[in-house]
Amino acid sequence: MELTRIVAEGRQQIQGYREGGFTIGGTRHQGSVLVLPDRTLPWDAAELAAVTLGSLAPVLEAGQVEILILGCGAKFALPSAELRQALRAEGVVTESMDTRAACRTFNVLLAEDRRVAAALIAL
Repeated sequence: MELTRIVAEGRQQIQGYREGGFTIGGTRHQGSVLVLPDRTLPWDAAELAAVTLGSLAPVLEAGQVEILILGCGAKFALPSAELRQALRAEGVVTESMDTRAACRTFNVLLAEDRRVAAALIAL
């Protein structure tokens, strides 16, 4: 699915998603990704069980992230309470949803100039 352009130039707008990957900032990415306002990184998590504080380290190291949109794949699921608590201890609130909704939500929050990142498990 293609998404409408709503963010400023140079920001990592999610332009589309389809099975196996994403188009972000004009670049096609295979597999799961971590999306920060200024860059997109490959991410090894292929399922929610693989999401750990360690796998999210690039988001935490980026600093200034207040909201992490977690795209859980084709269906909504919640990460462990321990992971949510660990992220909250770092000052990051996690919002979990299916990956399609996560792509749209990230773009809206980015357009609002919110301090947001996304961890997206590929469909």
